[in-house]
Amino acid sequence: MIKTLAGSLRQHIKGSILTVCLSILEAGFEIVIPLCMSGLIDYGVERGDMGRVWWYGGALLALALLQLAAGTASARICARASAGFAANLRQDMYDNVQTFSFSNLDKFSTASIVTRLTTDVTNIQNAYQMLLRMAVRGPVMMVFAMAVSFTISREISLVFLAVIVCLAVLLWGIVRGVNPIFGQVFRTYDTLNNVVQENVRGARVVKSFNQEEREMEKFGGISQRIFRDFARGERLLALNTPLMQFFMYACMILISWLGAKAIVAGGNDPALGLTTGGLTALISYAIQILMSLMMLSMVFAMIAISAASGRRVAAVLEERADIANPRHPVRDVPSGDVVFHNVGFRYASKADRQVLDHIDLHFRAGETVGILGGTGSSKSSLVQLIPRLYDVTEGSLTVGGVDVRDYDLTALRSAVAMVLQKNELFSGTIRENLRWGNEDATDQELERACRLVCADEFIQSFPDGYDTRIEQGGTNVSGGQKQRLCIARALLKKPKVLILDDSTSAVDTRTDAAIQKSFAEYLPETTKIIIAQRVSSVQHADQIVVMDGGRVAAVGRHQELLETCGIYREVCQSQQKGARGDD
Repeated sequence: MIKTLAGSLRQHIKGSILTVCLSILEAGFEIVIPLCMSGLIDYGVERGDMGRVWWYGGALLALALLQLAAGTASARICARASAGFAANLRQDMYDNVQTFSFSNLDKFSTASIVTRLTTDVTNIQNAYQMLLRMAVRGPVMMVFAMAVSFTISREISLVFLAVIVCLAVLLWGIVRGVNPIFGQVFRTYDTLNNVVQENVRGARVVKSFNQEEREMEKFGGISQRIFRDFARGERLLALNTPLMQFFMYACMILISWLGAKAIVAGGNDPALGLTTGGLTALISYAIQILMSLMMLSMVFAMIAISAASGRRVAAVLEERADIANPRHPVRDVPSGDVVFHNVGFRYASKADRQVLDHIDLHFRAGETVGILGGTGSSKSSLVQLIPRLYDVTEGSLTVGGVDVRDYDLTALRSAVAMVLQKNELFSGTIRENLRWGNEDATDQELERACRLVCADEFIQSFPDGYDTRIEQGGTNVSGGQKQRLCIARALLKKPKVLILDDSTSAVDTRTDAAIQKSFAEYLPETTKIIIAQRVSSVQHADQIVVMDGGRVAAVGRHQELLETCGIYREVCQSQQKGARGDD
């Protein structure tokens, strides 16, 4: 995990190293200050030597200013390095997600990815900032303070060792107890984000069914779980401060008592025992050592919180796309000729059942192919193999006579335009959304594509025409309008293969027929694959594929299938009865 996360440091490695060096320097100045204070008391105040007082006073001022300068520079550079590290982590995660195939995306929910990009990265940023400053400054201060303390009084300094051991054991116990709690908290955050996302996207459904109270209760329940887990973790972490204060005051009392005895026994003579200045320095070092432990306990607490976040971020960064370019990819798709040869497919390698089994089909370039079948007959799974959204698990699939696994992914997907069942419009104007298909498309090409799918008329009716703003998810256009805009966007790719996965379901039959006619006239060399629930959408196709349970039940033209395929005939009859019933 650490190695994976460290790969995102890049240009901030120098800043991180400089922060560490400055933190060590800052700690060094702080260690020397009590020694100067001891000299001021023993050689200046106790002896009434004002020259020494001025000399040690000036040294103290210089050390304080140097410590301030080192601390300020360290804090500024550290803030920049940690913020830059977090920015790199977000960018690296987002870039890696863009390479994922559908099978990779199936492993992470949308809400989980959002949580990892936001909350989890922020936790890692805070932990890294504390590591660069406190995790360096704390141990350095503690080690040097211990070393100097032993030079002043070995017997009294043994108190520090006893305190450090006791406190370290207790703090380690707190950290171990907190770690699994915060791991659970961030998993619950995923659930919370998922509920919010579903509620916002489905706001119209929620309101139409009067389910606002139910959704609020669901959100409140999950929010309460986060509160309980966080409160449990924070109760454990809250033990840090009282423990530190107890050991700090106990340590100071012991040092004062032992130090006072040593001063009395030695008569405040440096040659015979401990001096007043030495005792003052020991008390200062006791505070520094305990403050160092306090820093380390805070670092450990933050690490406990961020460790779960680190594992979650590393999981996204380490995920490798199941589908990648071959070593020597083919970069030109010669035609839209599609051949399935004994194709089998399952979503997971260990799945018990094949989604597609023994598929043998041939779609010739320029043909219109209809695909019909009941829910769960794997129609969408079949066409998603063509642009390699998933890879076949058995057999082979060729486009233009070349196995799709041999193509450059960009070249293949540029030649295959696909309008999915749940296609998206993005925030921006209609013109910007259409240019997703071809960013260099002229206004004339945009309008021509929209006329082909009967979208130009309703676009022109908007006050701003093609500059009309589309809200997130396309919520300010109707279902039929959204589908037509998505088809127009696909047409602008000028594809060799056009796949419409139930993409005219929200369009009336007259408009659907007009779109089909436009395809036949203006896209003669493009292979058009149309998945539909309505027989009227595919009855004029060059061939119709009937799917049933992941297998091809029949292939033929409309009239032929009426005579030979019971499934197709049954669908036609039921739709005809429904049409007569509607009349």
